[in-house]
Amino acid sequence: MVTTNGTIPASLSRTLFQRQNIDNTDTSNSQTHPTAIHSSFNSLRDVEPIVFAIQRGDAQTVNELSVAAPLSLVKENKEGWIPLHEAAYYGQAECIKALMKAQPGSVDKRTLQEQTALLLSVSGQHLSCVQCLLQAGADPDISCKNKETPLYKACERENVEIVSLILSFGATVNQRCNRGWTALHEAVCRDNMEICEMLVRAGATINPPNTYSITPLIVAVQQGRVEALRYLIRKGADVNMQTCDGATALYEASRDGHREIVELLLSHNTDANKPTKTGLLPLHIAAQYGHHEIVSLLVPVTSRARVRHSGISPLHLAAEHNRDMVTAILLKTGADVNATLSHNRSMRYSDHRTTPLYFAIANGSSKTVEMLLKAGANLSLDPVNPLLAAVRHGCARTVSLLLEHGADINTSVPACPTTFPGAIVLCMNNLPLLKCLLDKGCDAQACFRCAYGCGPHPAQDSMSSIGVDISKCTNDMSLLTCTEPAVSKVQFCELISSPSMCNWEGPIVDLLLDYVGNVQLCARLTEVLGSRREWPSIKAKSCEYI
Repeated sequence: MVTTNGTIPASLSRTLFQRQNIDNTDTSNSQTHPTAIHSSFNSLRDVEPIVFAIQRGDAQTVNELSVAAPLSLVKENKEGWIPLHEAAYYGQAECIKALMKAQPGSVDKRTLQEQTALLLSVSGQHLSCVQCLLQAGADPDISCKNKETPLYKACERENVEIVSLILSFGATVNQRCNRGWTALHEAVCRDNMEICEMLVRAGATINPPNTYSITPLIVAVQQGRVEALRYLIRKGADVNMQTCDGATALYEASRDGHREIVELLLSHNTDANKPTKTGLLPLHIAAQYGHHEIVSLLVPVTSRARVRHSGISPLHLAAEHNRDMVTAILLKTGADVNATLSHNRSMRYSDHRTTPLYFAIANGSSKTVEMLLKAGANLSLDPVNPLLAAVRHGCARTVSLLLEHGADINTSVPACPTTFPGAIVLCMNNLPLLKCLLDKGCDAQACFRCAYGCGPHPAQDSMSSIGVDISKCTNDMSLLTCTEPAVSKVQFCELISSPSMCNWEGPIVDLLLDYVGNVQLCARLTEVLGSRREWPSIKAKSCEYI
């Protein structure tokens, strides 16, 4: 019996609540709603009677309500759900049958998220509900907002029975989600060979590229799915397809360190000489990430001409990223220790570096520096003197190695020529390193050769008369590449009396005096140092040589 306004009679409504209260401790079918998390769980009065019946699996009441209040079957909640969606979500197959008998036209009704009852059933892995809906005419190709179809969702859930059932009802096997993935992409990602085989038998394309031109084979490589990769190769997948940025499956495997996959790809004639859009080869990326075993596999199959054409060698990347074992392998297999960056790549660095040696110095890797020097690294190929770079980075071990291999300890800074060794300029805030240089024979005496001696010195205005503030060289490596001629050479007393050195002049001069003989402090040094706490020691040491 239905009232004139289509509502449920009070007697039937009371019956529903009585049935609910008979077994209110049974929560076997209770789940959290994925969208609204129904406020009805806090107040039973807020839940539609038919939804109560569905949640309890009460098909008899659903049948009664289908007759007594047919409009309740198509009444939507705020998320666009009708009772059929609820039945699908809670896995109530008998309720679905009752609803389909009363409202067969609602089988493909969508929620606000464009979910059908079939998709909800698949998501919940309710096989019997999936079967009921398909038999009732549900369209297996309707996708939700993110374009995932029931078949795609079944593959994601790795439910073989549901995949088989959906395919038997003619689902489109190559439909794509909003990322461009097909069901095969998802099955490969899960490394589920049984589902992969079912999809391929149903007509799945082996090489479908997604939005970024990533094929199932590349997905297998990225996820380290060896069995899926073997399967796809057997089925004829193209091992040399490239993504939108030019990466091949071999490049991806080399980057991620999947040695077994690299071996498998190489055994199937994968081309190791396909560059990415940045010009890098698989060998480059394996060297950068330090995968030395993969580097050993790739060296024999990588074209040296292609490496040169890239404008950067794997040795550069190994040195830049402190990959000592890779460096050793590359040198042992004949890599050019003096390979230089292309002009375009060199210009990306403020210091315009060009050699692997310089990369190693900038990275502070003294072990790599040692290997490169022993292999014959040239010290004169970079715009910035390698010794100055090592001093600038404060690495005493690297400085020592460079000096042992012929670096000029008394070289000058091109942008800021001085009357004393340029290396001293770069380590004035690092006394241990300065001492190391002095121990190695750096010309400390030159710091005390002043053109003005005990006479008056020209006035200076924050070093502006020099043209370049030499103290900036300790903070900006790009200044070391400057070839602009300076107005004049800077004397030590001019530098040490600049404002930037106010906290260092005493300790520096005190240390320098330990390495000189027959020295007399000029008028400016005497003036600047006279108020420093080191002055007694400095005066005593300088007087010893007068």
